[in-house]
Parts: sequence; C-alpha cells; structure tokens
Amino acid sequence: MRIRKLELKDAPLMLEWMHDESVVCGLRGNFKEKTLDDCIAFINNAHMTEENIHLAIATDADEYMGTVSLKDIDRKEQSAEFAITVRKSAMGKGYSWYGMREIIQKAFEEYGLNRVYWCVSAQNVRAVKFYNKHGFERISDISEKVQARYKDMNDLLWYEVQKNPAK
Repeated sequence: MRIRKLELKDAPLMLEWMHDESVVCGLRGNFKEKTLDDCIAFINNAHMTEENIHLAIATDADEYMGTVSLKDIDRKEQSAEFAITVRKSAMGKGYSWYGMREIIQKAFEEYGLNRVYWCVSAQNVRAVKFYNKHGFERISDISEKVQARYKDMNDLLWYEVQKNPAK
C-alpha cells in the first residue's frame, strides 16, 4: 500500500465508488450525479491548491483504492479537516487505516499542522465503528467557522488528532 498524487488513470475507479450506494450512503454530497469528467476535473485541480491536499491510496501494483484528503487547511490555526473514501473492494483490507495514518503523519511532519479533525454522520455506522475501533475520541469544541460548513447537518460526531495532545 502507498499514498501518491492522484492521476488521471484513477478517474474511472473514483467514479466507481461515487456511484456505489453502499459506499456513499453516509457521505455528504450528491455523488450519484458525478461524471467521469467531474472526476478528471477533480484530479486536475487536486494539485493546484494550498488549502486542500488530495492523495490516492493505491495498491503495491498502483491500483487506485480511494482518496484521502486534508481540507480547509488553516495555516494560522495549524489545523485541517481530514476526509477519506475508499472503493468497496478496498473495505476491510486495511486501506482506510493505512491512508488515514499516512495523511495524518504528513499533516504533522510535512505540513507543520498540529491538529487534524473530522466529522461523520452518526448514521454512518461503518465509519463510526472504524473510528471507535482505532481509539479516536470524540470532541465537542468545534469552532463556529468549521461548524458553519455543516450548518444543514445536525447528527454529526466530531473527532480529532493532535500532534502534541495535552496530558
């Protein structure tokens, strides 16, 4: 397993998970309407921003298995929002855990961040089980700026990882 830059060859497999109801059922966004051109545009734009980092999770043979991201990077607050999605064929095989560990390590070691946070719908049982299994603790002190991005959602569970957590 490895993480790498997204490549145009990833677009068809990215579209695969976007159109798989078992993958997107607990995610925010209308992925069913996405097209191959949308995936290509996302990949082309993934390398052009300071505020977002999107990487592919790939097999050793370089097959795209999912996307892992740091979004809304706030250099002043030294924080970013984490996001991940993997194809159905990658579920239960360690790709999510690998991608999560790698992007959080990059956040702290390469990008100089001190905090990575994320939310998940309480209805997304698979994701909640995953985060609980790996020992992530929920938090409740979410800034108004971050909460504003999710103003239409009221069933969110929030998590975070800190580079140097208070003891």
